[in-house]
Amino acid sequence: MKRFILVLSLLAAAVAYPTQVNASTMPCSVIMEPVDQSLRNAKGVALIYKVQLNPPSAPRTNISILAVHLPAPSSFGNYDSYEGFATKPGEISWRFKLYPTPEEESPSWAGRFDLISAEIKNVKVQVRLSNSRTQQLGPSVLTKNIESCY
Repeated sequence: MKRFILVLSLLAAAVAYPTQVNASTMPCSVIMEPVDQSLRNAKGVALIYKVQLNPPSAPRTNISILAVHLPAPSSFGNYDSYEGFATKPGEISWRFKLYPTPEEESPSWAGRFDLISAEIKNVKVQVRLSNSRTQQLGPSVLTKNIESCY
């Protein structure tokens, strides 16, 4: 009988536990890695959390991005800046400007978007090249998938 209860308990734990393995509660963060492995020093972090905006409204989700050791955007072609980009493929996407810090060599790039009402589940977060004059969004430089952040 003891063996049966032990086996039943272990089986129940094995069935119930995997649903929580890839889920994070808010706030949560992810480390973005370079798409091109030759950019080994380039890294980024995305912070996701609930914000209460003024005037009082329903809470929204914020995505803030900080990216470091990125090459000058112009080194990739006709680009002059970076943008944060998050997408739930086939459903919705958000893009927002990243601003450089004042360091002369290799500035950090940071920005945020506060108006997300969708659930952050199966979202891809990226730092992408951008041409601010044409509004053309370029390829991804840093990326990470967020399986779940609730």
